[in-house]
Amino acid sequence: MTKAITVQARVQTVLKKQADIIFKQIGLTPSQAINAFYAQTVLHRGMPFELKIPNATTIAAMEEIEAGKGIRYKNFSEVLKELDEEDN
Repeated sequence: MTKAITVQARVQTVLKKQADIIFKQIGLTPSQAINAFYAQTVLHRGMPFELKIPNATTIAAMEEIEAGKGIRYKNFSEVLKELDEEDN
């Protein structure tokens, strides 16, 4: 059996709690989730997701949503319906 090593990291309390809820829902312990992240990092030979600096349009949209403005949808079907209506 491979010897394990302890990894320590500082994470915001709220972020950890939110992530732990998701891990539990998908049947993972935090250690298993971290191991999966490490394995995917090795497999991809880099971060297993895209990291980008948002452009001005994206930043403005994020600020609009954080300010309680913008359009919110209950589900993706509502988005498609509105897009379809705009095309007609």
